[in-house]
Amino acid sequence: MPLYFVGDPHHERLIGSYFDMYPPGQGRRPGGGDLGPEAGAVWRHGDWLRIFPDGSCVIYGRSDATINRHGLRMGTSELYSAVEALPEVLDSLVVDLEYLGRPSYMPLFVVLRPGLTLDEALRERIRQVVRESLSPRFVPDEIVQVAEVPRTLSGKKQELPIKKLLLGQPLEKVINREAMANPGCLDWYVAFAAQRAQATA
Repeated sequence: MPLYFVGDPHHERLIGSYFDMYPPGQGRRPGGGDLGPEAGAVWRHGDWLRIFPDGSCVIYGRSDATINRHGLRMGTSELYSAVEALPEVLDSLVVDLEYLGRPSYMPLFVVLRPGLTLDEALRERIRQVVRESLSPRFVPDEIVQVAEVPRTLSGKKQELPIKKLLLGQPLEKVINREAMANPGCLDWYVAFAAQRAQATA
């Protein structure tokens, strides 16, 4: 566990990265049950971990690169491989908002080849390839055309920041524009998150 980040004198990035998901009083005990309002903020590293009755543990890997869709887990890379094999799709990003008792919602954002527009026929082709290549459980709730998928300077898709944004966290707390290859695309996702928040309020 790092004690601090360089260039983060007030520990805002450290708290945002590791403690914001389970703020004070919002933690969960292994096996279920709230920790209670007296509990402090709970560290969240970002890996799925299973704790067995004998105290042993198994680490399954990054939780932000995993979809847990109605109890069935799958890496997001598997969905990307299926969807981006379609000739019309250049890039894609999926986030799973099945989280802390909220209704499940999994949008898929797609970047299409220049000149193409996402219509219902292409949406159905995308749904079909997900059904056949993966499982009907992983068919997105919504498929949305975007100009760009947000990426880090090293090219990694920014799944977790977009997920946090859609869960209502402010942009400045979930992502560092200076660490992005294409920060200009974020305004669209902010507007989408606000529109969804208004629609579900």
